[in-house]
Amino acid sequence: MNKLLLLGLAILFLTFSATAQDSEESENPVEDEFTRIIEGSNDYQGYKVVDYNDLVKLKQNTANFISNINNEIVTQKNTIDQQQKEVIQLKKNLESTQDNLKAVTAEKDAITFLGMPFSKGTYMALMWGIVAILILFLLFFIFQFKKGHVQTSEARNNLIETEKEFEAFKAKSLVKEQRLGRLLQDERNKASDK
Repeated sequence: MNKLLLLGLAILFLTFSATAQDSEESENPVEDEFTRIIEGSNDYQGYKVVDYNDLVKLKQNTANFISNINNEIVTQKNTIDQQQKEVIQLKKNLESTQDNLKAVTAEKDAITFLGMPFSKGTYMALMWGIVAILILFLLFFIFQFKKGHVQTSEARNNLIETEKEFEAFKAKSLVKEQRLGRLLQDERNKASDK
């Protein structure tokens, strides 16, 4: 019974180890195939004797593996080429979008005045310059108006004084003329009395 138990455990152990080896296959089935053939070969006078059918099967598996790898390489290369084309197209789209963004930003920041585009800063400087010039003109005209008003007031005052002086002169002249006229009449009367 112990022998039977040991035999059952050995078979169970071998089954699990074989299953574990199958599930632990490496990524290279050709290498696994070589290892299996070498381990399964017989020794004869220092040489390994390999079954011909195993070698043919190894050759077919190797050719299939190489073909699969080549197909995968071609697929990966096509994928890489396609992704590179997409990256180039996306870069072009990005550059175009950035150019459009710059144009829209410049257009948004530009103000058209008298048919000429100006940036907002230049437009503001121009407007404040015009306002400053208009204020200077206003101050100049106010100064000129006040100066003219003072001169006009002085001229009116001078005119009034001159008119008063003229009226006084006229009155004096009239009095003088009347006196001279009397003197002349007196002299005529004296001359006619003689």
